[in-house]
Amino acid sequence: MGPPKQIKRAFLGFDLSTQKLKAVLLNCKMEVIAAAEVKFDTDLPEFRTTGGANSGTEKNEYFVQPVMWVKAMDIVLDRLVMQQADLSTVVAISGSGQQHGSVYWSKHGLKTLQSLNSDKFLHAQIDDSAFVVNRTPIWMDATTTKQCLEMEMAVGGKLKMAELTGSKCYERFTGPQIRKIYQKRCHAYDEAKRISLVSSFISSLFLGSICPIDFSDGSGMNLLDIRKKVWSQECLNVCAPDLDERLGPPISPNTVVGNVCKFFVKRFSFSPDCKVVASTGDNPSALSGMLVNEKWLTISLGTSDTLMMSLKEPLNWEEGHVLCHPTITDQYMTLLCFKNASLVREGINKSMSGGNWDKFNEYLDSTPRGNFGNMAVHFNDMEIIPKAQGVLRWNKDIKPQSPEAAKGVTKFSSAQIEIRALVEGQMLHHRAVAEDLGYRFGHETHILVTGGASVNKSILQTTADVFNSPVYTQDEGHEAALMGAAYRAAYALYLEELGKQETPLRYRDYILSLTTNKLNLVCEPHKDSQEIYAPMLLRYREMARILANPNE
Repeated sequence: MGPPKQIKRAFLGFDLSTQKLKAVLLNCKMEVIAAAEVKFDTDLPEFRTTGGANSGTEKNEYFVQPVMWVKAMDIVLDRLVMQQADLSTVVAISGSGQQHGSVYWSKHGLKTLQSLNSDKFLHAQIDDSAFVVNRTPIWMDATTTKQCLEMEMAVGGKLKMAELTGSKCYERFTGPQIRKIYQKRCHAYDEAKRISLVSSFISSLFLGSICPIDFSDGSGMNLLDIRKKVWSQECLNVCAPDLDERLGPPISPNTVVGNVCKFFVKRFSFSPDCKVVASTGDNPSALSGMLVNEKWLTISLGTSDTLMMSLKEPLNWEEGHVLCHPTITDQYMTLLCFKNASLVREGINKSMSGGNWDKFNEYLDSTPRGNFGNMAVHFNDMEIIPKAQGVLRWNKDIKPQSPEAAKGVTKFSSAQIEIRALVEGQMLHHRAVAEDLGYRFGHETHILVTGGASVNKSILQTTADVFNSPVYTQDEGHEAALMGAAYRAAYALYLEELGKQETPLRYRDYILSLTTNKLNLVCEPHKDSQEIYAPMLLRYREMARILANPNE
């Protein structure tokens, strides 16, 4: 007799991002056994999207027809089946959705959702009549400046809004979007029986009824009291009438909300015992997929540079975002976004090294840490934090309070010095902002770098030195948000099966008990890093202050 057969258990994760719907199937060791995707622009051309969205007649207006997402779910499941994925082994499902999008269900839509016919496609049943708003706003939409001002004024200003909900009002956030629909399309708002986020919309399809919004994605709405984890009545009142009825009570991202509905059992052979887990937003889901603990800082080096951190207490930031943590109940995650990122790096690469990244790196590596006291701040576009624009270069002789400080020097003596000043300046900027907003760096701090520039070891070494922390990258493969959805499905099921008798493992410990951590140490800081960069941080703050206050 051979060893006993291991019970086949699989976990299904979805990521409904701006441009595509992706699905991944993991086995009990968290290994990928099947994956499929649907690209909206090319696979669903009838919806005429560009980059996954439709542009409206108003400036900065972007929307999607929710039926496109329903049809994409039909296709992606069929593609999994064509790969001979055994969906009967799936024991839990969860999802990740682009943050800040919203879906407005009609009475007919709710009824249809609860009585799906397995002989028909999903999109043949959940069609345009299922939604009272068929041009639903997504995160790219920035037409709600008026609504943001109204909501902030009504609660007592930007800082009060940030204190309550984790962020000041942003045009793309769901609260101002709902308010605009209430004001401009009052009849549609009156007829909306429930409002879903993109994430809770995914879980609703599988549940066959409306799935509640989770705390973490709900934190990106300007409506949730992030400390109490309930809707802020003050914010609901200034947004739209009877809104709590349309949203329903929020829940933890680790909640099993029910079993998969009969439609999926009959049409795709899911087990009737398969659990549906609350879905969350793509940023929280990405943090779930990175398998880092609260001592880690995640830096995504892309078109914009984004920092993600975990904090025990929320900070009241006028800029940046604080969300409820997706996997640690009593913690928060923070998002800081910086505009002047890869486009600035590419511009300097083009002008200083002819667009050759190998040459760029050679120049960067050939100059000493600290760059002979030469520093630069490159805010080509208006930066978010601090709100400042311009380029300022200082050499070692410029004193912060001197008349020369505001002008700086026009250029440095070599391409090598220009390149190091740029990269060190960007990292000093990111570190200074994080520290000024309350993040504490220490000997336990580790940094995970993702995004396009994470392949550039010379930039990573500078990052390690400026932050005085070791830098890691993650094995390439499927996106963190997608993996995070499947990981959370596994963890929520584990919590439910464990019951209340035992103390559960924390999320990261549990997932790592099933799989190996895919983090690779790329570089460590030099021993003199703190000595070199601590004084430079002070000088950077002065440079940023001058750019932010040009008339002083």
